[in-house]
Amino acid sequence: MAAHPPALLALDRNQQSFLASGMAVIWAIALAKLLFHIYFNNRYGYFRDEFDYMSCGDHLQWGYVDQPPLIPFLIHICRAVLGDSLRSIRFIPALASSLLVVQTAVLAREMGGRRYAVLLSAVCAVIVPQYLSNGSLLGTNCLEPNLWMGCAYFAILAIKQDNPRYWLWFGVCAGVGLENKYTIAIFGLGIVVGLLLTEQRREFLNKWIWLGGLAAFLIFLPNLLWNIHYDWPFVQLMRAIRSEGRDVVWGPAQFFFQQVLVTNPLVAPLWLGGLFALLFSARLRPYRLLGWSYLVTYTILFLLHGKNYYLAPIYPMLLAAGAVGIEHWLDRPESARPRLQWLKPTIVIVLLASGIHLMPIVVPVLSPDHFLTYTKTLPFKLPVNEYSHARAALPQWYSDQFGWKEIADEAEVAWNRIPVDQRSDCAIFAQDYGQAGAIDFFGRSHGLPPALSGDRTYFLWGPRGYSGNCMIVLGDRRERLEQLFEQVEYIGTSADNPWALESQIGVYICKGAKFGTLTQIWPQLKRWR
Repeated sequence: MAAHPPALLALDRNQQSFLASGMAVIWAIALAKLLFHIYFNNRYGYFRDEFDYMSCGDHLQWGYVDQPPLIPFLIHICRAVLGDSLRSIRFIPALASSLLVVQTAVLAREMGGRRYAVLLSAVCAVIVPQYLSNGSLLGTNCLEPNLWMGCAYFAILAIKQDNPRYWLWFGVCAGVGLENKYTIAIFGLGIVVGLLLTEQRREFLNKWIWLGGLAAFLIFLPNLLWNIHYDWPFVQLMRAIRSEGRDVVWGPAQFFFQQVLVTNPLVAPLWLGGLFALLFSARLRPYRLLGWSYLVTYTILFLLHGKNYYLAPIYPMLLAAGAVGIEHWLDRPESARPRLQWLKPTIVIVLLASGIHLMPIVVPVLSPDHFLTYTKTLPFKLPVNEYSHARAALPQWYSDQFGWKEIADEAEVAWNRIPVDQRSDCAIFAQDYGQAGAIDFFGRSHGLPPALSGDRTYFLWGPRGYSGNCMIVLGDRRERLEQLFEQVEYIGTSADNPWALESQIGVYICKGAKFGTLTQIWPQLKRWR
């Protein structure tokens, strides 16, 4: 009998290991989640922030007032390849949320988990409401858990394999994360504190961790220079929001309760168990720095009055640790009797049932009418992160998907009243980036010019050469406009949409500027809040 070549034997062993570890099932679950998001991601409409990302993607640069450049760059590429449909622009979040399932399972495997721990951690990653939401909307949140857990993965490998070269990849992942959202710096600080408080502090004696830090800095440097050049726009924005008191501030108990809600109340015992396992379990002692990193990140975000979902990217590593702990407890000799083994499938089934029950909160599987009926069955109130969101019938993540086409349609009515020979110097001015982005997106096919606004990065793009003598203005008061222009003509109000957070926006044609030129008045139009 002929012997098999070593390469074939190695391949066969890898295939058997892949199947035995349960990763084949995990990839199947991730694929099912991807298809689920693709199917439901066009049920409502475009989200306010999605217009901002697309508009920023049309103006590629190393930074923007309210975000780093990664998501605008990726959506620029995605739209060029897949087009502008809702399913197209939400393909990136759907893919990232699905890959997070695999990442969580891999973390559990690297912490010593076997098939059940791998499966349980993946199921939790599937049903966590915040991760379902991340897969349904384009935003910096959608990639954040992947990048945070990429850092956690390389930290685990560096310790487990005693290979400090992985800290270089940690730095690369952290640098890319900084180009996505700045809050990963807080998680990075938590990792540093965790290293200092554990036996892994010796890692700082190795050059690779410092090279990783250098790699993160170099990747982040272009955005840092952009912020310096524009006098730290993101810091200015955060100060303005803070001074306005727009965000809801949670007390200690409320903030913790919000963490329970965004991760699913039935999942919370698992990540809490994972936290305690990381901090106190002898089996997970090598990875104790991850437990400390959570405590540090939690404390900083609470003190900074962060929104309830800011901490969400950190939970996959706690879920993985919790799954490993549960598996170890159920498989102990004294508890491995048949009468306790029923707990394994029961836990998974109960978690899946709770995930299905809470799914309509964050994935638009129901119509708006049915959603409101559904919310009456919930034992808790849905969170409100900003006081202005409380006025909407639907929660903000749904209400901000309605009303934008109506605004653009009314702007088009005004545009059609402008004589053709005057259009080259007639600007469309919107009050916020949502209105402006809707004009840019919906108006392009109808010949409308890109909108102007003093909000966020639109302010940095300036008046674009318009004189200001002819302007279509959205959402301002007639009394104020009459102080600025000789002629103010009311055109109409955008059609009412009962589900929209922003609806019935007035549209005016204004001519004969009293303020000089638009360039002269532009600094007064800055609206960063």
